[in-house]
Amino acid sequence: MTDAIIFKNVTKRYGTSTVLNHLNFTIKEGKITTILGFSGAGKSTMMKHILGLTIPTEGEIVSLGVNMSELDELGLREFRRNFGMVFQYAALFDNLTAYENVAFPLREFTKLKDAKIREKVDDLLEAVELVPESWHRLPSELSGGMRKRVGLARALALEPRVMLYDEPTSGLDPISTQVVCDLIVDTAKRNADKKLTSLIISHDVRASLRISDFIMFLERGSIVEYCTVEEFRQSNNPTIRRFLEL
Repeated sequence: MTDAIIFKNVTKRYGTSTVLNHLNFTIKEGKITTILGFSGAGKSTMMKHILGLTIPTEGEIVSLGVNMSELDELGLREFRRNFGMVFQYAALFDNLTAYENVAFPLREFTKLKDAKIREKVDDLLEAVELVPESWHRLPSELSGGMRKRVGLARALALEPRVMLYDEPTSGLDPISTQVVCDLIVDTAKRNADKKLTSLIISHDVRASLRISDFIMFLERGSIVEYCTVEEFRQSNNPTIRRFLEL
């Protein structure tokens, strides 16, 4: 397996506070990896580093074969097109319909003709199984699960190599949670030929165990465990046992 993302001795400090503490790990290409941990563990800070939104105090990050420290601001903006992001609450544009939300990145960042954009948006909304009668509704008229579908379709619009999911099941009922989990897995399978890498930040241990290939557990900016799902289930680490039993 190829390494999609590599952290080499990455430390992040804000004043006297160490948020990430000498992290060394790799994220495997084409796999679903979930980062678990209690609030304040450093999960969001790690995601910001992966996107180049912040830089480490020490160490370096190699993402998709590119050393992030060697990119200037323009290079970073262009490089981020390799990433699709599904935000915790979808973060859709309130004044745009579901259809227009998905079309937005295609209009902003490509030179595709309107007919091609319509064709691509149709394909994306069908892929995430959003019912056609919802395509032209505003986000306020959609359920939480539907908004997640639209957010995923929008994130896939520019054909990213890495999909990032920020607390994808947060605030959802059990049925919607199952639907979102299925969407994440189905998206990875549909894009297996492109070796799409999926990286999830979550505190939902049950959902994570169901859909992930690998689990990383962070505590106070350090990696407690990073292993396959089955190895994680069998971990004897007391912190992880406590987390699993919540």
